[in-house]
Formats: sequence, C-alpha cells, structure tokens
Amino acid sequence: MKTTDLGKVRATLWAAADELRANSKLTPGQYRDPVLGLVFLAYAENRFEAVRGEIETRATKRNPATIADFKARSVLYVPDESRLSHLVDLPEGDDVGKAVDQAMRAVEAANPELKDILPRGYQKLERSTLIELLRMFAPLPTQLEGDAFGFIYEDFLSNFAAQEGKGGGEYFTPYSIVRLIVEILEPFQGRVLDPACGSGGMFVQCAKFVERHHESATRKLSIYGAEKTDDTVPLAKMNLALHGLSGDIRQANSYYEDPHGAVGAFDYVMANPPFNVDKVKKDQLAGDKRFPFGMPRNDNANYLWIQEFYSALKPDGRAGFVMANSAGDAGHSEKEIRKQIVESGAVDVMVAISSNFFYTVTLPVTLWFFDKAKAGTTREDTVLFLDARHIYNQIDRAHRDFKPEQIEFLANVVRLYRGEDVEKVAGSETLIEQHFPDGTYVDVPGLCKIATRAEIEAQGWSLNPGRYAGSAAVDEDDEEFVVKLEELYEEFTQLSGEADSLRAKVDAAMQGILDV
Repeated sequence: MKTTDLGKVRATLWAAADELRANSKLTPGQYRDPVLGLVFLAYAENRFEAVRGEIETRATKRNPATIADFKARSVLYVPDESRLSHLVDLPEGDDVGKAVDQAMRAVEAANPELKDILPRGYQKLERSTLIELLRMFAPLPTQLEGDAFGFIYEDFLSNFAAQEGKGGGEYFTPYSIVRLIVEILEPFQGRVLDPACGSGGMFVQCAKFVERHHESATRKLSIYGAEKTDDTVPLAKMNLALHGLSGDIRQANSYYEDPHGAVGAFDYVMANPPFNVDKVKKDQLAGDKRFPFGMPRNDNANYLWIQEFYSALKPDGRAGFVMANSAGDAGHSEKEIRKQIVESGAVDVMVAISSNFFYTVTLPVTLWFFDKAKAGTTREDTVLFLDARHIYNQIDRAHRDFKPEQIEFLANVVRLYRGEDVEKVAGSETLIEQHFPDGTYVDVPGLCKIATRAEIEAQGWSLNPGRYAGSAAVDEDDEEFVVKLEELYEEFTQLSGEADSLRAKVDAAMQGILDV
C-alpha cells in the first residue's frame, strides 16, 4: 500500500465525513452503513468491469453472457442501474436516493447470497450530499490493494466513530500481517474457521492464497465465521461476496457460544481476537470442551481464545492467529496452560512483529502458529522462533507494513524449517541467499532459532521469540527488562485507546447538546 494511496483514501473518507456532518442528520455512528454501501458498489463495479470485456467478447448470440459467467470468475454481477457510473450521471430532476436504494435491490436480486444484506435508506440523504459521495467513492478501487473494503470499514470506524471502533481491544488486522499468516498457514483446501471474523479479511486472503496456487477457492475452501457484533455480520458477508466467496457467518459471542460445533472440526483456524479482554464470565464455561487445559484464574481472556483455536483443529489441523505480546510470557495459571500447550507438541512457529503495523494502535504483537500434524515428525519436539521486529517497510511516520518479498522471505524461513520447497514469486531470492546460502535451514542470530521443548522449559515455558532468536549476546536481565517494558507499553496503549473512546463519546454528546 503506497503512502500516497493511503493518504488519498484517508482524505476521501475525511471529506465524506465532513460532507455528512455538515449536510445530514446522521450521527457519526450512523455514517457507516450508507458510506460502506457506496464503497461496496464502487468495488463491485470495478471488479465487474475488469472481467466484463473478456466475458462479453467470448459470448455469442446463441450463448450470450450470463450471471453465471461472472460468478465463475469470482465476481458479482452488477446490473446497469447499480453502477456508480450510472448513478453519478442521473438527470438533474431524478430522485438519486430512490435510485441508489433500487441499485442495492438490483444487486441483491442478481446475487441471492446478498439478500437483505446491503444498506438502504439513501432517500434520507440530501441529493447534493449523495451525489458528492458517489463522486468521491468512484475512484477508490484504483487506490488500494489487499482487503481494501475491510480497511475502509475499519478506518471509517476508527476515525469517525471512535466510540464504536476502539472498544475492547479489537483492531482491524492489516493486510500484510494477514498475508503473512496465510503464507505460513498454507490453507490449500478444507474447512476454515475464524471465530472473531470482523469484516472477513482472513477469509479473503485465504481465498487469494488458493487462487495464487491456481486453484478455485470456492471449490477448495469451506468458510465458517462468528462475529459478536450484529452490525458487522452483514459487512463480512458483503466482503466475502465482493470477492466471489460465500460462507456460513453467524452472529455469536465466541466466549459462550459455539455455533459451528468447532471442537476437532476444522482444518484451519485464523483469527485476530480482541486482546486482554476482562469480565468474561468463566463460571459459564465450566466443562466446555473448547477449553481442554483449564480456566485461567486471572481476569484476561487471551488464553480462552488460544484454547479455542487449539481445540477447533482436526488431528492434522493448523492455526495461525494474532496475540498480545504479553501472552507469550504470562505467568501463574496462564503459564500452566501454556506449558500444557507446548507439551502437546502443537506449537509450531512463533513470529514477533514490530510496532506500528496496526492502523489504530502502535501495539507490537506476536503471531502464533499451531500444527497438530507435526506429531510424529522431526519437528514434534521443536518450535521455530522468528524475530521479525527489524523487518518492515515504513509507509509513513506512523505506519508500517511488509513488502511482498519480505512476506515471502519470512514464509520461506518457515518452509525451510518444515522441509518444504521455497517460493520465489515475490522476489525473496536475495534475502534467502543472504541468510541461507546453502538452501537449507540454519539458526540465524537475531532472526530465527529452532528451540527444543527442553530449551523452552528452561526459559520458564516462554514463547517470546526475542528470548530465543534475539542477537547472539543478550543479557538475561536486559531481556527481562524488554519483556516487562513491552507489557507496560501494551497496557498503556490499551488505556490510551479507552481514553480516546471516552473522549469521542463526550465529544458526540456535547455536539448533540450544542446542536439542539
């Protein structure tokens, strides 16, 4: 994602918010639906037009182009009256709000998986405001790559409705981190679960992985998701449909509900769960098979999520998920649970990620990977620790991501560890030759180390990559200080987010009073 493109998109979203603030009766919390509906149409039309010429060229009078032809290319069919280009050019006297509502209905009629999902109520907006929004959003598809729809959804929430977007440690997962998780997980085929699926970005990248390996995602993957927030479920379905996917997405609180009968049922689990959530009613979870290693005694849900991911896997299943750094070293009952998970042999790879990857917080994180299939292999007693904190691309002062060759390089380190062939599509050859000149895995100080279970036990069952893969000479006291500093920084970040949320609520309340 280029800095200039990111800036353009943010500027567009801010301009949209200003337009709505000045010329509509909507509150910031109500901006989301009409805006995302128009963004959805922009992306749907863009993807439709990208394949339309080829499909129509192949059509004949006897065999005209059909909706099924577009579906076969994983693209939604967008009727003429539903295209932003049509809506922007409506005659002066036309009711644009009514036309946009009809556009949404027409898309749903052509794509039944979207039935009753798309936003309505555009007649509530001033005609001039709606026309301006249509013009703003038409260029968006050319300005962002990756899970752009998911990014715009989260950016809109975090910037214009902070009271909704920053609650409970929930952060949109950046495209490059999701891409890295997918490349390490390698979800070639099977059942995929995300029990905290948000806008569905994990599923989108799973599908892209399958397609990069020249297979059909709709044939190879079965998608299952759960999302606590009722309003977000339609957004996940919209995001899937936008990419030609369908899945079973349910509204559910994954602490207490298991809508997909997850235990032992999935080939892959991917997630970015909310971090450090408190007040979960653990007495309601007694005897639940999703938590085979017991309840953490402290008021923190991280090890509930970790157990959910572990227990959902089939005997040969893999999981990849984002977790707060502090979970890798947490003590007391969490340490006991972590010990049991390590002793199960399922922990496969741990990756430390630097700060500033997330769009709304500066929090550094750790990626965890489970692989139950490594039991009985040479990796059964080992874990690969990857310290990627020094690997990143600086987008702007406040944001980082991974370049494609960096993602491929980190995934190739894991492939070498697993004894798999490396991939060289994205240009990681130089990095591979620099660190692994013989084409075989070796421990590289400051980058990666394979640790045995005995070594992990000697480190107090820590799963912090910096303890193992850090530079060759690290004083133990210094390492302890760094771990503690990261924990304090994590807590500070969480409190800062809560403060921002509270400030946004106060601002909204004051604005409501002053506008009366």
